[in-house]
Amino acid sequence: MENGTMLWKRYQKHLCHCPEIGLSLDISRMNFADDFFTRMEPAMQSAFAEMQALEAGAIANSDEERMVGHYWLRAPSLAPNPDMVREIESAVSQIRSFSTKIHSGAIKAQNGLPFANILVIGIGGSALGPQFVADSLASANDRLKAFFLDNTDPDGIDKVFSGLGASVAQTLVIVISKSGSTKETRNGMLEARAVYERAGLDFTQHAVAVTGVGSELDRLSGGEGWLARFPMWDWVGGRTSITSAVGLLPAALQGIDITALLNGANICDSLTRKHSTAENPAAVMALMWHYASDGRGAKDLVMLPYKDRLLLFSRYLQQLIMESIGKETDRSGNVVNQGLTVYGNKGSTDQHAYVQQLREGVANFFVTFIEVLNDRENKPLFVEDTITSGDFLFGFLQGTRAALYENGRESMTITIDQVNAFTIGVLIALFERSVGFYASLININAYHQPGVEAGKKAAVTVISLQKSVLEIVKKEQRSMSAETVAVLLEKPEQTEMIFAILRHLAANRDRGIIQEGGRRVTDATFRSAS
Repeated sequence: MENGTMLWKRYQKHLCHCPEIGLSLDISRMNFADDFFTRMEPAMQSAFAEMQALEAGAIANSDEERMVGHYWLRAPSLAPNPDMVREIESAVSQIRSFSTKIHSGAIKAQNGLPFANILVIGIGGSALGPQFVADSLASANDRLKAFFLDNTDPDGIDKVFSGLGASVAQTLVIVISKSGSTKETRNGMLEARAVYERAGLDFTQHAVAVTGVGSELDRLSGGEGWLARFPMWDWVGGRTSITSAVGLLPAALQGIDITALLNGANICDSLTRKHSTAENPAAVMALMWHYASDGRGAKDLVMLPYKDRLLLFSRYLQQLIMESIGKETDRSGNVVNQGLTVYGNKGSTDQHAYVQQLREGVANFFVTFIEVLNDRENKPLFVEDTITSGDFLFGFLQGTRAALYENGRESMTITIDQVNAFTIGVLIALFERSVGFYASLININAYHQPGVEAGKKAAVTVISLQKSVLEIVKKEQRSMSAETVAVLLEKPEQTEMIFAILRHLAANRDRGIIQEGGRRVTDATFRSAS
């Protein structure tokens, strides 16, 4: 292991310092060979060229013959045609205008009171990004308090509305779905509508939509006269939609400075367009992913931000990275089963959780620490002589970093000046660009998600089967095993799924199915309650 003097020299040599965005990237604790960057330079230059073509409007989502243009969202002038420029600028203007009217009380809730909360209904990229931004930039001065329905779990839905209580009457609902047919979001909307109706309120007077033009949700919200509709475009994927209306509308309503967020992302984009690899933090990070995982996902990426405000960053990155990189085939059609697993929490909580395994267990990971230089806005409290709580947090970060390295565990460290709207925009843009570069390096398409679509199709099949199961059990009016139901439906190959469906229905008393005992749980029989 290198001594302190050698590590300092390595730190000086490889530190990527970017004062324009208040960020630096330290890769000195990654043990790549001296010639690694030289060997990877041709591939990196090819990645730069592909990214340049992407931003110029090349077809990137080959499954759907679509461009991928999330970079244009913070620099509309780069969009490939004037109509797109106008659409982007118009959407941001509409967001600002609508938010101002909500904050000023020009648009009020049905009861005439001002809106006090927002409830965002979405899933995946339509929830993870907005949740991350809302949590990281929340303050006591928020104009509206943010709540989220991000699943189709009835108990979770009830929990959210229980938390809102009577204030649902002052809650603005934002329904986010590009297609308007996403089942989880559709279900959340229907659940919300029922809550408003039970409270004697007109849901449409509290609802706005973020969706594609002409989608089911667009037609519904327009036909019912919702408060407003905001656009989503085919060329923006869910996981990269945070700087579109998907993320900007909730943020603006909460009171977050979306101008600063967009500016941070834009300046980071400009910086990471540099073809000088060592000066481009997104290129450097992508190369470190390639080195650490052998370009095959051989090791996991552990995110350890030492800041409570960045708690949800690893969840946001899980989708951004894993949905983009996790692909069965490369761009040539070869089966490669690529991926890069991401998990994490926050420091120093993890000193008391999984850092023990990171230091002494299976060495199947590399760490990315995030250090925030500014501890707090308020006056410091000294907990020991001249030492603050923030000094301890800093000490735990540096101590963990050193302890891992001493045991042969590699890490890199991102340092930012502070957490604010600008730096959140920077982090979003930095990782979006790193994902694009890394995908080029390993020759996969980062901009489609066939696996996700396969899961959605499978879920539809299960729902269809459940309808058939309910119909046959009610028709037969006798107690039957899952095997008997499968035979009657002429689907013996689906017996296990039919058993799971019956058990789920029986566990919910209002579904009209009763489970009767057997020696083993799989011997149970089921009958209609009516």
